[in-house]
Amino acid sequence: MLAPILGTLLALQQLLCLPSAARVYAEASARASQFDVPGALEALHTAAGCEHARVAATYLQGLLDARDAARVGGTTESLAPVREAMDALQVIGRNRRGPAEIARLVLHAAAAAAQSERDEMRLYIETAARMEALQRAAGEEGAPLVTAVEMAGALWLQVDRYEEARLAYAEAERVLGPTPRVSLGLARAAARRGDWPAACTGYRAVVERWTGATPEPQELVEGRAYLARPECQVRVP
Repeated sequence: MLAPILGTLLALQQLLCLPSAARVYAEASARASQFDVPGALEALHTAAGCEHARVAATYLQGLLDARDAARVGGTTESLAPVREAMDALQVIGRNRRGPAEIARLVLHAAAAAAQSERDEMRLYIETAARMEALQRAAGEEGAPLVTAVEMAGALWLQVDRYEEARLAYAEAERVLGPTPRVSLGLARAAARRGDWPAACTGYRAVVERWTGATPEPQELVEGRAYLARPECQVRVP
């Protein structure tokens, strides 16, 4: 008797939190699009009682932890929080196709990238991207706030595979359009490959389309610094 009651209460809680959670999620999405993932995470914590926000918060925290782990070589200790996030997403998603499962796969890829395990990373990120494409085709959401298709580009950059990064970001641009994160990724991939015309074009897109708040994030500082190079002073058709 108790289980149905608890289930009804949980469903009611989710329905009641939807309006406020939608506002929080929109704010978090805006912050993430402006390169402020910590700010997006902070916003999501205010709606942690809603499953959608909880999935997004767990995922973003896992991405930040994976980035920190990469800086120290992906040690077992440094990756422990990422593993915890993956376990939490598995419990929420129950191995069903959806945002939680796609996010879990992306975190697996990020953990592998932190250890420079390129083959393992490829397996997880390509699986996540395929699942996300299926979700999108069905009119449903993929990985929350930071998509699997753009994380593919970011992770290939992280493991110094610049052509793979370029291809991944080109696919992200096809799917998502020229968002700030995608334009930045294309610029970085081009810069690493020594393709300065494409790098100048990409960084210029980031800087000229910037509508975010001040102070400017490091990504904007990076873009302005690259555009100050002599080769970017001449516009290339």
